[in-house]
Amino acid sequence: MKTSHYFLPILKDPPSEASTISHRWMLQSGMVQSTVSGIYTWLPLGLRVLQKIQTIIRQEQNAIGAIEMLAPTLQPAALWQESGRYDDYGLEMLRVKDRHERELVYGPTAEEVFVDVVRRCVQSYKALPLNLYNIQWKFRDEIRPRFGVMRGREFLMKDGYSFDLTEKASKETYCNVFRSYMKAFYRMGLSVIPLRATTGPIGGDFSHEFHVIAQTGESTLYYDAELENREVSRFEVSDFEKLYAMVDEKHLPEECSLPLEQLKISKGIEVGHIFHFGDKYSAPMKAHIFSKEGILVDLQMGSYGIGVSRLVGAVIEAFHDASGPQWPLSIAPFSFGLIHLQETVESEAMHLYTKLKDLGIETLWEDRPFSPGEKFALMDMIGLPFQAIVSEKNHKNNQIEVKIRKTGERFCFSLDQFFDWAMLKCAEQVSLPDMVKKSNM
Repeated sequence: MKTSHYFLPILKDPPSEASTISHRWMLQSGMVQSTVSGIYTWLPLGLRVLQKIQTIIRQEQNAIGAIEMLAPTLQPAALWQESGRYDDYGLEMLRVKDRHERELVYGPTAEEVFVDVVRRCVQSYKALPLNLYNIQWKFRDEIRPRFGVMRGREFLMKDGYSFDLTEKASKETYCNVFRSYMKAFYRMGLSVIPLRATTGPIGGDFSHEFHVIAQTGESTLYYDAELENREVSRFEVSDFEKLYAMVDEKHLPEECSLPLEQLKISKGIEVGHIFHFGDKYSAPMKAHIFSKEGILVDLQMGSYGIGVSRLVGAVIEAFHDASGPQWPLSIAPFSFGLIHLQETVESEAMHLYTKLKDLGIETLWEDRPFSPGEKFALMDMIGLPFQAIVSEKNHKNNQIEVKIRKTGERFCFSLDQFFDWAMLKCAEQVSLPDMVKKSNM
């Protein structure tokens, strides 16, 4: 994509309303625009990140057999009254009436809708287990929306709901979703600490929160250092239960037996929450089924949420510097930013751009007539993982320079080496190869 053909409304100055680092960079780099308090329009750059996060979540959910559907944003109030949750959210839940005076709610979650679908459609125990999810916009009427997309009134959420015949099977499903979440966060490049949590208005017998480690986070986490060293293949709920992990309001120093050198203290941002609640919804809503033995049983349930739009802000809070975000490759809006420093090498930049496109490498070329300093500042503010720099000096040597956004390191490649490395790097197969030489620029 050429910036001259792209919609990228950059702000020259930091927006005065920005209250957090992520809020500032999302507004200033043209990712989102505030439409009204707590509600944002997602612009092309931000939407690309949002979509890539959704893709990773979908892939990991589908890998454990979860099935995607799409529930409505407006839900009958009668379903919430039936489950007994109608009054639990108070003024946070938006309520409206249609022209026939039927009350609807803008659902902050979707347990009731999913239970209603399953009780209507599932007639045999042979259809179980069933793990359904959707990625849908939600609304909670926060009194004071703040922190940009991290605590807005409208937000994109992946919420899933599992239905099993027995409590044992239901908890096995819970464990599978737990692992899939950890794998998804790992693929996004995030360090995430799972914590035992309270169930709140959703209810249930146990639950876990997932907190991204970020020094600008609003929660303080106390946890076993081993939680930072877990391999993805070893993620098990039972393993994590053995390791100490508490949010600040639950941390009691006198009850923590960890040696000081083993106790880690970090700031965190909650990005996910999962619940096991048995028959809390299925019993009052009569979502039951006959077992193989002919016994009528209430379905055992769990619910599983990830704040998709919140994750965008959390990633920026975790990965940034004074110049802007530092996007992990897996969710970056583009893999490469392309810059040519002089007009005399514009044709060489065009060749590079065309070749990268042909290789399927997502590239944003700053092709507008800006100064080199302006181009570098823009690319740093957008935060793409790699910057490919075309200059007269390197062109004479048949080389291309690459800047690593996260570290600031620069390397020079021959053109053939560059294309080979770019393909491998974007496939996440290698690190910087030995064949590169550090740039003198």
